[in-house]
Amino acid sequence: MARPNPNEVTKVGVIGTGVIGGAWALHYLRMGMEVVAYDPGPNSEEKLLAMVDHIWPTITKLGLREGASKQNLRFVDSLEALANSVQVIQESTPEKLDAKRQLFAELDRIAPPEVVIISSTSGFAMTDMAVNLELQPERFVVGHPFNPPYLVPFCEVCGGERTSQDVVDWTAEFYEFTEKQVAKMDKELPGFIGNRLQEALWREALHMVANNECSVEDIDKAIAYGPGLRWAIMGHCLTYHLGGGQGGMAHLLDHFEESLEEPWTRLKAPKLTQKLKDDMVEGCLTQANGASINELIQERDDCLIRIMQTLNEYREEKGIKR
Repeated sequence: MARPNPNEVTKVGVIGTGVIGGAWALHYLRMGMEVVAYDPGPNSEEKLLAMVDHIWPTITKLGLREGASKQNLRFVDSLEALANSVQVIQESTPEKLDAKRQLFAELDRIAPPEVVIISSTSGFAMTDMAVNLELQPERFVVGHPFNPPYLVPFCEVCGGERTSQDVVDWTAEFYEFTEKQVAKMDKELPGFIGNRLQEALWREALHMVANNECSVEDIDKAIAYGPGLRWAIMGHCLTYHLGGGQGGMAHLLDHFEESLEEPWTRLKAPKLTQKLKDDMVEGCLTQANGASINELIQERDDCLIRIMQTLNEYREEKGIKR
C-alpha cells in the first residue's frame, strides 16, 4: 500500500498516553482525525479519557476541524493492533534510550512499510534511537513538540543518519497540515532548537537562585513581563534586529560585540543540591498561591489561546505572513 499524501492522513496512532502523548491525541482529535492509542501502563485508558474530557472545552475554544469528536478515540491492547490500523505513528514513551530502541525495533518489524514512525523525544537523536533497526530505518524521524502539543503550534522535525529526506519532508508537511509551524532541522543536535534555548535560561535561573541573587518569582516576572512578551510576536533574533535601531542586526552586533565577553551567563549547570531543589519548589508554590496544577494548566491554556488569537487577527488584518 502506498503512503498517503500528508494532507490525506485520517488515522493516527499514539504510543504512550501521558502528558505529551495524551496532548498529541487531543491535537489529532481536534484535526478531525481518528486516533488509535496504546499504553501498557496501569489505568492508562481511564487517565487518557479523563484528560480528553478535561481539555476538550479548551480545544473547542481554539476551534475544531470538521468531523472532530472525542468519539474518534479508541484504545487498543497491543502494538500490533495499533500498527496495523493507522497511517502514521506518534511515539511519546518515557525518555529511556534502551526502551525506545527496543520499541522501535519492534515497530520496524510489525508496522506496514508505508507507515511513518515519529518520535516525540525531547533530546535523543534518531541516529541513537535507531541502532537496532534492520528493515526500514529510513521511515523513523523525530517530531519534537512543545507542551502542550494540542495548543502550542510549533514542532521540530529532525531525521537521523538513515532517515530519508522524503520522510523528513513528508513529516514536516504532515505537521503543517495539522496547523503546526515547523522547524525542519538540517542536522541532528542534542535537545534540538527550542530545548537548547530553554536550557540556557533554565541553567542561569538555577544559578541565580542557588546564589541568592533573586527569587524564583522575580525570574519568572523578568521573562513573562519582559522578553517573553516580545518573543510571542517575533522571536529572539528578529527582536534583537530591532534592538539595533535603523542599522538592524548588523549595528547591534557591532555595538555589542565586546559585551559578548562579559560574564553575563553561566551556562554550566549548578550542582542541584537539596537546598536548591527546596528553594525552587518553594518559589513555585509561592507563585501558584494555592492554585492546583489543573487550575494553572487552565490559566496557561486560556491565556495562550487569547494571545494566539490576537496575533492571528492582527497578522490577517495587516496581511503579514510570518
